[in-house]
Amino acid sequence: MRILFAGGGTAGHINPALAIAGYLKERQPDAQILYVGAKGGMEERLVPQAGYAFKSVTISGFQRKISWTNFKKNCKTIVHVFTATEESKKIIREFKPDVCVGTGGYVSGPVIREAMKLGVPALIHEQNAYPGVTNKALSRNAARTMLAMADAEKYMEKGAHCVLTGNPVRLSVLRADRASARQRLGLDNRPVILSFGGSLGARKINEPMADLLAHTAKTDRFQHIHAYGQWGKWFPDLLRQKGVDLAAHPNMDIREYINDMPDCLAAADLVICRAGAITLSELQAVGRASLIIPSPNVAENHQYHNAMSMVKRNAAWILEEKDLTGQMLIKKVEQLFQKPETIEHLAENAKKMAIVDANERIYKLILEVLKENHKA
Repeated sequence: MRILFAGGGTAGHINPALAIAGYLKERQPDAQILYVGAKGGMEERLVPQAGYAFKSVTISGFQRKISWTNFKKNCKTIVHVFTATEESKKIIREFKPDVCVGTGGYVSGPVIREAMKLGVPALIHEQNAYPGVTNKALSRNAARTMLAMADAEKYMEKGAHCVLTGNPVRLSVLRADRASARQRLGLDNRPVILSFGGSLGARKINEPMADLLAHTAKTDRFQHIHAYGQWGKWFPDLLRQKGVDLAAHPNMDIREYINDMPDCLAAADLVICRAGAITLSELQAVGRASLIIPSPNVAENHQYHNAMSMVKRNAAWILEEKDLTGQMLIKKVEQLFQKPETIEHLAENAKKMAIVDANERIYKLILEVLKENHKA
């Protein structure tokens, strides 16, 4: 089997493609895999690191805010649309894939569109509850439109062949054990709060989180793991300004980055986080209660839609950034822990939403599409 993947721009588009590729390689070790990404995108580094062949096309996205600078950028993007189309066509003709899989992002548009024009069957995977512009446009002619969340189907093009597959979840997350994770992290029986705002960090989350930690320091009722991110190195100083001496509070694990997320998720009772699609899929997979703070600074406000797909199923609480203050965060956390059954019900409902065999579902769909194309 020769399979071409296209997607990039953010880890949310890249990691699902790598997860699918890894599973496919396990099932069919002789499969030939090529990943096509955007020149200068993070996929240019991550894909070769994962051991896959990589080719790039020059592509950029349209800027929606009106300004002279953005006008010039958009003119360049129009040129890139044409050049990326030619580059994609050349790559596809040289590689001769049996099937293509697009996971979203600007780059997947020209690649998957040209593949379909050249008669190569294509599947696309949408990670979010509200689909991106590229996947929505491609869904009309894709052999399968694979959805992580059922809510996305109503936004796809009429006639799209939609199948619910879920988001691929790392095996290390699925296999982590709560008791051993707590032991490794040096935690006791008090409730554990895990919070983070992404690898870079989010000031809008870090500032009120400092108020929550200062409040916790009064009683040490909770154990708290918080990652302040690459741009939040000022966070420990802010805690000191608020009177929190971390040396006196071993129940607070404050760090820049969480590199043992499977253990931290397994140990947590409540997770406070953004609404990235993969993060929410992991919360569902392990069945964790969450207080979700969607980022308003993303395309199509998709994090809000992701969060609401859980909230309306009573699987999470939401706190929008416009309402987020230290006092409001403290109030929400206190309300959640006031009645233990609240946390339990959220966790149970999150677990009900989980799709833990996404890789197998996607693999079967790829084989299904190949079989259909072979018959044709």
